[in-house]
Amino acid sequence: MVSISMIGTSISGVTFISVPGMVQASAFSYMQMVLGFVVGYAVVAYLMLPLYYRLNLKSIYGWLEQRFGLAGYRTGAAFFLVSKVLGCGVRMYLTAIVLQLVLFAPLGIPFWVNVVVTMLIVWLYTHRGGVKTLVWTDLLQTLSMLGAVVLCIVFVARAMGLDFSAMVATVAKSPQARIWYFDDVNDTRFFWKQFLAGVFTVMAMTGLDQDMMQKNLSCKNLREAKKNMITYGTMFVPVNLLFLALGVLLYAFAGTQGLSVAKPDDLFPAVACFAGLPAALTVFFVLGLVSAAFSSAGSALTALTTSFTVDILRSDRRQDEAGLQRVRRRVHAGNAVLLAGVILLFQVIGNGSVINAVYTVASYTYGPLLGLFCFGMLSKRRVRDRWIPPVCVLSPLVCVVLARNSEAWFGGYRFGFELLLVNALITMLGLFAFSLSLSEKTHN
Repeated sequence: MVSISMIGTSISGVTFISVPGMVQASAFSYMQMVLGFVVGYAVVAYLMLPLYYRLNLKSIYGWLEQRFGLAGYRTGAAFFLVSKVLGCGVRMYLTAIVLQLVLFAPLGIPFWVNVVVTMLIVWLYTHRGGVKTLVWTDLLQTLSMLGAVVLCIVFVARAMGLDFSAMVATVAKSPQARIWYFDDVNDTRFFWKQFLAGVFTVMAMTGLDQDMMQKNLSCKNLREAKKNMITYGTMFVPVNLLFLALGVLLYAFAGTQGLSVAKPDDLFPAVACFAGLPAALTVFFVLGLVSAAFSSAGSALTALTTSFTVDILRSDRRQDEAGLQRVRRRVHAGNAVLLAGVILLFQVIGNGSVINAVYTVASYTYGPLLGLFCFGMLSKRRVRDRWIPPVCVLSPLVCVVLARNSEAWFGGYRFGFELLLVNALITMLGLFAFSLSLSEKTHN
């Protein structure tokens, strides 16, 4: 149950919309990253989960306090909060603009009302339930989303006059079905860039994510949690293949209808809602989108509430149970308002392919968090606690400079999602520079 619910949390409306649209520019190269995800889930299962279960943590960032001190603990939690707010904001922004296009705009309802109503629904259904409630609601939403994708594929294939074997042949023979890219190291689609980025992205966005780990920690024991993680990682492969195959069919259908789209993210909504296909397809599309978006947003809102209450306010150490619940309710409502504000901000800024935006945000915000955990696990050196926040803030800034100048400085090399690794490495080097060995600590 947890494995299936986590699929919905990870996929969100971004995968639902952006992955089909990305096949035009990137073909099936995303599968190289997905294969890296599978390896990353194995690392989380056999390296990180045992640590969390052994320490019996309410928040996974509690380990940072034991390893580094209070500044390290709060720095890790703060980077998670920033990452989750921005990541969830991007995902819900995409959902909101599609719902505006399909549902709210025809009724004359402005975008800000759309956002308020959407976040109010998310707040209401997460208000009383805990993590186990989310597991079951996310399970139902995930099944709804995957069912909607399958039905959309069936509708599009029928509209093109394709039976199952012809549909498979259409996808397999398409130049957009190319998976492997080993020929140009400067290409952002180069295999090892994508594969390694996939491994470390999972370690950061799943293994160091309070949202995802809360669900794993709801399993009965470590053995069940490991089984859940491996099952979840394996399921990710066919699910993403399904979305990419849908993308090929959508582009093929759009070509036969003379339908052009301004941005890759517009492809699925345009075909599902405005290409003259049966109205049932629009219904299934909206159902799948809402299921994916609410699953992700609900889990994110719950995790943000837990992390801010436990890690930043530390209310679990100062309040009785009744007082803790009052604080959680206020934080929960405040986070819902904050997410609504971030969605409106993204509407002002705008974006191209949202799935690229999600991984770009992760590269900058999860990098220091990944560096903190890796340094703590791989080294026994004691870091001067007060230097951890400036090191973790400086690292993403250095990465911004590198990303903007890499082609000029490194012979045409362009950073892709592997920037996450560079960010983590810079953080680790900075921590090493402000650390002491055990012998030095004893001498001092």
